[in-house]
Amino acid sequence: MPETVRGPVADLGATLMHEHVFGLSPEILWNWPDIPEGWDPEARAREAAAKLDALKAEGIDSIVDLTVLGLGRHVPAVQRVAELTSVNIVAATGLYTYDALPPYFGNRGPGSLFGGPDRLAEFFVRDIAEGIGRTGVKAAMLKCATDRPGMTAGCERVFRAVAEAHVETGAPITTHSHEPGGLDQQRLLAACGVDLTRVVIGHAGDSTDLHYLEELLAAGSYLGMDRFGIATISTFEDRVAVVAALCERGHAGRMVLSHDSYCFNDRFDVDVVRRRHPDYHLLHISRDVLPELRKRGVTEDQIRQMLVDNPRRIFGWTSTSAPTGTSPTRTAS
Repeated sequence: MPETVRGPVADLGATLMHEHVFGLSPEILWNWPDIPEGWDPEARAREAAAKLDALKAEGIDSIVDLTVLGLGRHVPAVQRVAELTSVNIVAATGLYTYDALPPYFGNRGPGSLFGGPDRLAEFFVRDIAEGIGRTGVKAAMLKCATDRPGMTAGCERVFRAVAEAHVETGAPITTHSHEPGGLDQQRLLAACGVDLTRVVIGHAGDSTDLHYLEELLAAGSYLGMDRFGIATISTFEDRVAVVAALCERGHAGRMVLSHDSYCFNDRFDVDVVRRRHPDYHLLHISRDVLPELRKRGVTEDQIRQMLVDNPRRIFGWTSTSAPTGTSPTRTAS
């Protein structure tokens, strides 16, 4: 059964595969607690739970929280949110960097100033097998990233450690990618023994190059069409057009949908984000994207594949029968 912050569940139902509950800057919060963004754990938990409850009302049952080291992961705070909402939250492990590793890891391991063993995979496996910190919450997904700089030495170490943890635990992998870097990610992961059918190439939906996207699909991975609402990277029109085109070409069974949004993120000015990205929120797919996809000929079965069936397969849960009452589109029309 899939692991969530509240423990294993029988099924995830309709799932957004790339979201975040909290993005935090611990050293800022520790040292300047009176900053305007503020961190009141209970107030922020209640705010986040209210946003997730609104998502549940739109027919979405679960989110995958891809906040890992480097993005301010704080699982106890997410546990409190999980207590307040019926939405399932899946936790992740991994490390987010485009280049250098945090000094704790950068000063240890092969090629570092002091050498010694590389402990990254050890930490990732512990999060999956035993739980994160002392919370008892088991991670169910691995995450790694490359961006414009490509597969730097630091990124390669993370990818190799993620691959090692995947091989040992069977946990699926999501990446953060920048076109055309998803192909390099696939090549390295495959060389490390990763089953590419258990990999989501994140942010693939930023691309409008169908040839590139079908290359990723041909290698076996899922495409993360997961930045709906961030129009400065790719417009709403382009994002829905690409998903519709890939559905028409028979690829609905290899795509997942999401926003890459945060319930609370202290690293961005909320008012600026709201002005520049008014659709960057958890309800955009249900209220805007799915109706537009339907207008373009995407079927209910294809929507169900992207929101329900594909997440099940990614997590290794292959039953095709949905629990009673599960419908990703019941109010999203």
